[in-house]
Amino acid sequence: MYPHVLHHGAANGVTGSCHELCLDDKAAVLIDCGLFQGNDAPREDAGQNGQEIDFPIGHIRALVVTHVHIDHVGRIPHLLAAGFEGPILCTEPSALLLPLVLEDAVKVGFTRDRRLLERFAQRLKRQIVAVPCGQWAEVHTGSASTLTVRFRPAGHILGSAYVECQVQPEGESATVRVVFSGDLGAPYTPLLPAPKAPDRADILILESTYGDRLHDDRRERRGRLKEVIDLALRDRGVILVPAFSIGRTQELLYELEELIHRHRQDYVARGLPWEELEIIVDSPLASRFTEAYRQLKPYWDQEAKKRLSQGRHPLCFEQLTTVDSHEDHLHTVAYLKKNARPCIVIAASGMCAGGRIVNYLKALLADERTDVLFVGYQAQGTPGRAIQQYGPNQGYVVLDGQRYDIRARVHTISGYSAHADQSNLVRFVRGMRRHPREVVLVHGDGPARQALKEKLQEAVPSLQVRLGQTKS
Repeated sequence: MYPHVLHHGAANGVTGSCHELCLDDKAAVLIDCGLFQGNDAPREDAGQNGQEIDFPIGHIRALVVTHVHIDHVGRIPHLLAAGFEGPILCTEPSALLLPLVLEDAVKVGFTRDRRLLERFAQRLKRQIVAVPCGQWAEVHTGSASTLTVRFRPAGHILGSAYVECQVQPEGESATVRVVFSGDLGAPYTPLLPAPKAPDRADILILESTYGDRLHDDRRERRGRLKEVIDLALRDRGVILVPAFSIGRTQELLYELEELIHRHRQDYVARGLPWEELEIIVDSPLASRFTEAYRQLKPYWDQEAKKRLSQGRHPLCFEQLTTVDSHEDHLHTVAYLKKNARPCIVIAASGMCAGGRIVNYLKALLADERTDVLFVGYQAQGTPGRAIQQYGPNQGYVVLDGQRYDIRARVHTISGYSAHADQSNLVRFVRGMRRHPREVVLVHGDGPARQALKEKLQEAVPSLQVRLGQTKS
């Protein structure tokens, strides 16, 4: 029966998002094409890096991108290499950000040859189609079944959207509305307007990352962030924040600017070395994204725009330093290991599975003055999950094949997650004027999906809720 949905990733895990909306036996579109990470990643002998496209694509007419996090777009280079030449539909901010994300992905997974990177970038830009939020766009399927799509703000990162897909099957007068949530953000996420539920859905493909827990509210999370900063100021230690280069980094800078603005005089009065506190963003990619976020000010929420009107600069302030070159990165790691100085380092990757954060962890995990602050989800099988799980008991973590003892303090502030929590997800479904006949839960670990299923059925007894399964 058409339309129906096949899952090629993130059906029973939290990475590798890739869903196929089948319109009929001749045409389909993909919603996202993300990279697998942690325990979700296939064995490398399954293909280069275990990330190859392992499903037919000859009938795939378009790719629709909900947002540009690597677990939603990281397999696009593999998709293009497999021969996909269709349009890549996304929001206008995502159209600006996507080439930056994929250039970095290609450097890591394929080549650093400048000419090949430029050819890839040119091809990618030819295929990207920017669609304004709230406007219906027709997708040419080459079949008798028709499809229009509409992006609606998801509040996850800048440019993120959930996607409404309106399908009119061949020979049918009625349409079917299939909604893909992508990743939904929590209310009051810095810089971003909160997501609003669609009027209706017949089938809802819903993420469930935090389907079994509730986040701190904004006041609580800001208070807990201040407490960690207080510790660093008192013992002149370093706060290490593993964060994805896009989204979380910019939201943290926004919150840190607010704390500096609000508490500077208090710290001075208490004799704490506030003037020595430095915020370091150690990532060339994060710096480029932060600059792109500045260019996209028209898409900021009203609170952020108000700060700008007051002459404040939420993403560019006095105590902020960026580190670009690898040489400067190594010097910074060595300096912080040798010298006691209060400092906040934000570096990728968000799950400590690679990137510059790993060198900081190797150098500073054994220092009792160090604080490791997790502000995002740590997938099973990643070093971040191991530090989060074993760090409070002064355990150890394996980084690049070597064991490192954890003497640092370890903190988790879930309120800074860019994902909606259980109550937000239930509210999204309940907020629809016409509830879906079927909800399929994806993008979550088993306990999270099961807990959300039970909560949804309790909130809306008429719902048919099932757990997504990867196509075998």
